[in-house]
Parts: sequence; C-alpha cells; structure tokens
Amino acid sequence: MHSSIVKYYVRLKFDVEGVVEKADLIGAIFGQTEGLFGPEMNLNELQKTWKVGRIEVNLESKGNRTYGEVLIPMSTDISTAALIAAAVESVDKVGPCSAHFTLIGIEDVRESKRRIIAERAKSIVKEWASKSISESEELLKDIMDVARRSKLITYGKEELPAGPGIHTSDTIIIVEGRADVINLLRAGIENVIAVEGVKIPETVVKLSKDKKVIAFLDGDRGGDLILKELSQMMKIDKVLRAPPGREVEDLTPLEILEILKKEVQIQPAEEVPTHLEGLSAKVQESFSSISGTLEAIILDEKFDQIARVPVNELVQRLENTEGAKYLIFDGIITQRLVDLALKKGMIAIVGHRMGDITEKPSDISLKTFDEFGLE
Repeated sequence: MHSSIVKYYVRLKFDVEGVVEKADLIGAIFGQTEGLFGPEMNLNELQKTWKVGRIEVNLESKGNRTYGEVLIPMSTDISTAALIAAAVESVDKVGPCSAHFTLIGIEDVRESKRRIIAERAKSIVKEWASKSISESEELLKDIMDVARRSKLITYGKEELPAGPGIHTSDTIIIVEGRADVINLLRAGIENVIAVEGVKIPETVVKLSKDKKVIAFLDGDRGGDLILKELSQMMKIDKVLRAPPGREVEDLTPLEILEILKKEVQIQPAEEVPTHLEGLSAKVQESFSSISGTLEAIILDEKFDQIARVPVNELVQRLENTEGAKYLIFDGIITQRLVDLALKKGMIAIVGHRMGDITEKPSDISLKTFDEFGLE
C-alpha cells in the first residue's frame, strides 16, 4: 500500500514465551484472526482490496523470550481499524509458544499530516509576515497620500499650494513649499499655505491682515531667511520651527502634531467659562424645537427664556431687551449681530453657521450647532 493512501497505523507490542521469527508472528496474526468476523474482514481479503498494507514486524529475542512491535497500515475507517486491533490483541499463540499482544495506539496519519501542514503554514507566515506588513503599510500610505493630496488646492493669483481650510479658518499656517503643505495635509492640518520662496507673495500678505498667522518653517538657514522676510511684511502671531537641521516636509505626522501642540500651548487656549457648560445643555434641549423655524430664543444669565421671536425681528428685539446674555437661533451669525451682542454685553451666540465675520471679539463666544454634535 502506498503511504499516501494510509489513513491509520495500528501499532501493537507483543511478548512471546519462546524464540520465534517474523514469519511465525505474521502467520499467527493472519491465521488466528481469519474467520472471526466474516471473510470480508479477513486480513488477506483486506490486503487484496488495498485496505490493509504490508504488516511490519520489529522483534528482538533475549533469553527464551521474543518481544517487539507490529505495525499495520490501514486505509479503512476508524471502526474497522479498531476492530482489527482488537482481533490481533486476541492472538495468544505464535507457533507452540504462548504470546500476548497489546495495543499501543492507533495513529491517525491525516492528523499527523495536518500537524505538518500547520507547522509549515506557521513557517510560511513567519517568512512572509514582515514582507506582507511592509507592503500593506506602503499600500496604505500610498492610499492616504492620494487622499491627502486630493485636498491640495491652489490659492490666489499666484496659485500658491494650500489646504482647503485656508478659506474658512481664522488662522493660517505659512510654510515654505508645496511639499510642506502636502505633509501638513497628511497630518490633518488644512489651514496651510506655502510662500514658494523667500519673496513673500501679495496673496499671503493680504491673508495676514484678516487672519492670525503662524509661521511653520524649516530648522535651517533657509527657514531663518523666510522668517526674516515674513517679519518685515506682516505681523506673525506665532513661530514654529522644525528641529535644527530638519525640514518640515520630512517630519512625520506625529512630529508635526507634537510641535503644533507644544507651541500652541505657549499661549494658553481661551478658557471656556463655567457657565457656558450650561449653554450646551440648553442648546441640546432647544435644537429640535427651533431648527427650521427661522426663530430665535433670547436667554438671561440663568438660561431662562426672555423672548422667542422671528429672526427678521431679532435685531430690533435685542436692541430693546435688557438682561439678554445668550442667543440660540435658526440662522446665520453675521457681523452686525455680533456687534450688537457685544454692545449688549451678551456672552454667547449659537446659530446654524458663521457668516463673514471680519472682527471676532474675544469677549463673546460664537458657536454653531454642529460644534455641539447637532445637525
């Protein structure tokens, strides 16, 4: 029987009270098991139909005894293999000598093969894991690069490389070149624009008049020169630098965020007054009843409602209302409304979105519903 079709190995040990040969043992096994369970279960018949392979015997004689092992390869089901094992155990004579056969075990060849395959699979995984991970990371990086670069825009008449946040943010981050912009986009920073050289473009100068300016420059001589030029052309609110000898385009996203976080914390973030915490609850409570109505709710300092009016009457009503501290309304926050709220000593305004706010006072909080997780 070819080893590839063997399913089980039936292994037995034997002890014979006398000196015998292999042929004696095999003859005893065939002879004493014949006819026990019908002709179809005879070992001779099973061998003819390739159900049982060549029986192997390993023996050793010592003194007046012979002992060893018998190995029977089988391609039957486990029940038949067990029956044959039990039949061989019943053999009690080898020639004239008393004998005793005991089953050692039935080895499932397929299980052994499965173990070999599993071990080989583990080996394959170890061989290819690092390569696969490397390729996957590279693929993910490529995909993320494409996604980030798709956000790259050009801005102004000079068509400067920039991020889409340059349109909406009240702060701009100025970098040297296109590669720096792409690297900040990769880190999720979108309010960025490049000057593309030492000469500062007119577009950037104009932006600096309406927005806070952060300069994020290389940690080398080139960064020094650009910083000097920027300082002569505009007011810079904050200066960020790459580590000495390094360029912004070579920083990892984590390094970029760490630099931004560390430097921005030099100027403490505006603390939200404790009483604004109550505003969040009031906004959550009022949103469903006010959204889509084009109405406004005016609240006092305890968040009690003073009035609810149509948006087109809001300015007039505010001018004639005392004690108004908070405004929640279904509309756009405009510069006119902000100026009036500041004049009335209000604390916060919450609306659907911001209009064109050119002067944003620090004494009043301006919020949109989406900042509260609404809309």
